[in-house]
Amino acid sequence: MYLKVLVTGATGQLGLALLKQLKNTDYNVKITSRRKLENFNFEWVYSDLLTGEGLKEAVNDVDVIIHAATSPRKDSDMIDVSGLKELLDISQGVKHFIYPSIVGIEDIPMKYYRNKYQAEELLKNSSVPHTIVRATQFHSFVENLFLSKSLFKRYLVPGDIKFQSVDVDEFAANLIQMIEQIPKGKTEDFGGPEILTLREMAELKIKINNEPKKVVSLSFPGKLYRALLNGKNTNSHRKVGKVTLEEFLIAKVN
Repeated sequence: MYLKVLVTGATGQLGLALLKQLKNTDYNVKITSRRKLENFNFEWVYSDLLTGEGLKEAVNDVDVIIHAATSPRKDSDMIDVSGLKELLDISQGVKHFIYPSIVGIEDIPMKYYRNKYQAEELLKNSSVPHTIVRATQFHSFVENLFLSKSLFKRYLVPGDIKFQSVDVDEFAANLIQMIEQIPKGKTEDFGGPEILTLREMAELKIKINNEPKKVVSLSFPGKLYRALLNGKNTNSHRKVGKVTLEEFLIAKVN
């Protein structure tokens, strides 16, 4: 089927993973972002979810939108909530609006997660045909946030909190498979293949990289720590991904 697919947030990690795979399909791909990508021959339209500039032109004539644009920074409420609302207002003719979200956002007390949950509610209450699919955190997110730097040859981490990290390329492939499917509203989660504590993840990285380091596990007060400790960011029933954190780390070394 000949469909015109718009990818928002094309310069982000998920956006780039989508584009790498979409270039090998027959879809007519259009991308939108604030910065133009030079390595792809897709039609590009400048747009800014903060101001609304360029959104109408970006959405014009497209059949499917994969909304990969997001911002975990302080402007998250403007990008992920207000920006999405404006985008939905001009997407009434779209056949399928695919929205990647995050597992556990209703149970984890972070502003960014609250905004993602608000965004889901906007979609649920809109007339735009849509699919919401939640993923667990990407392998690279966990590594960059917790395991990228050590102090005095030690990884100082909240070692008991749990992650079910997933490969971004696998999740991107799952989103692409949804393009021609019937919009499902909120669909099943896309989780990584295993649930590990952060201590186990740090020890895995030390082993693979042959690092002369140790892991020091810390505890923290507060609802956020308890939510992650209880695995609210995981879904043990949805171990869909195949690429493990170990395989991800080995690939980086090689």
